[in-house]
Amino acid sequence: MSTPDPRARLVALAAEQGVSLAALSGLLGRNSAYLQQFVRKGSPRHLAEQDRQRLARFFGVAEQELGGAEPASEDKSYIAIPRLPLDASAGPGGLVANEVPVGALHFSRAWLGRANLSPAMLSSITVAGDSMAPTLADGDEILVDRTPGRWRDGIHVVRIDDLLLVKRISRTGADVVTLLSDNPAYPPREIPADQVEVIGRVVWRSGRL
Repeated sequence: MSTPDPRARLVALAAEQGVSLAALSGLLGRNSAYLQQFVRKGSPRHLAEQDRQRLARFFGVAEQELGGAEPASEDKSYIAIPRLPLDASAGPGGLVANEVPVGALHFSRAWLGRANLSPAMLSSITVAGDSMAPTLADGDEILVDRTPGRWRDGIHVVRIDDLLLVKRISRTGADVVTLLSDNPAYPPREIPADQVEVIGRVVWRSGRL
């Protein structure tokens, strides 16, 4: 099988994630034209190793797709999902912070396939607060599937203004969304639908027993 062109692959991955080359250049600490020049002018001819590694972690792909050499003994059974330095509040509301990955969680490629989850549409964040207890606890890591589609039963991460919340959601009318907490101490909240952005559905959690 032929090795994909790293420039074309970078453009395709950026389009899938809805992120610009200029923003990705900033993530690397480079000037905004850095990746545009790499893609359009071939300068640099190859991405620096640290740049390639960071982009691969961001997109959740192997470095080889961006021009890295094929390791002799690479374990392909697991895939890295970017971990974002964000707290999705299960309480009053957490401020949206920097969305540059700070690491990764590794998931079985086979498990992701069985769950019909696309790695490119996944990210991991942390729960803050107790309004979703006992389902989710303060400090739990959650995996969020950002695949576009209709709302489904389950827990979602939503953005309201500059706040991220993790809640169950229900559309109670054409213009109203109800945010539901699993902790009975927190009453339901009704929010105008045009003020609620559904980021994605929570599909996995990790936490202490």
